Amino acid sequence: MNHNQVALFNLPEFHLMPREKLEYSGVSALSNEELLAIILGSGCHDCDVFELSRRLAQFLSTETSVPSLERLRSIRGLGKVKASQILACLELSGRFILSDKAIPVSTPEDVLSRVAYMKYEPQEHLVVVSLNSANYVIRVHELTTGLVNQTPVHPREAFALAIEDRAVSVIFIHNHPSGSLEPSPEDMSITRVLCASGKILQIPVLDHIIIGKSGFTSLCRRYPEIFESTFFK
Repeated sequence: MNHNQVALFNLPEFHLMPREKLEYSGVSALSNEELLAIILGSGCHDCDVFELSRRLAQFLSTETSVPSLERLRSIRGLGKVKASQILACLELSGRFILSDKAIPVSTPEDVLSRVAYMKYEPQEHLVVVSLNSANYVIRVHELTTGLVNQTPVHPREAFALAIEDRAVSVIFIHNHPSGSLEPSPEDMSITRVLCASGKILQIPVLDHIIIGKSGFTSLCRRYPEIFESTFFK
């Protein structure tokens, strides 16, 4: 490592540009906006690449499937070429990561790669992972985005998308922006409500996972008595 690289490495992380941050901290340290900035490469005439990445990240966070080229082009500042680049990346991700290498979910770890981005989110997000009868992931749906330390959800909304997917079971996952992996009293309360609702709907809740910057906590492993099925060991 030369003198310039040493000097750059010693700078606070927030001073690094996305490519430099990727090189020195690893790809997992980048935010969604920084990853998109690397793919886009440049901005447009009315905004820089970081503003365009922010718009794109906000758009993608509300999508439940790969958007069409036309929908991507509806983002202000995203032209045909850049929209095509993003669409190609999303399609390749599905082909090489989510499809050809798909494995049935038998442990909490098997599903974490699908939601790894959540550990860096500044607000609390709650998602539901719908599973088929062979325990393969059907889809990951974002349910709510809340404040820094809370995101309310009603069981009706929590299971609506799983029912649309004809899911046989579900896993709920939310992040703690604070980094804590300890479940709060509210986390325990909503877990009990969701498990009870799943039992009535005959869509059992296999787990409720808390993600933080340092790892995760499986509530099914810690409190198996709450869950109808102790599928995860």
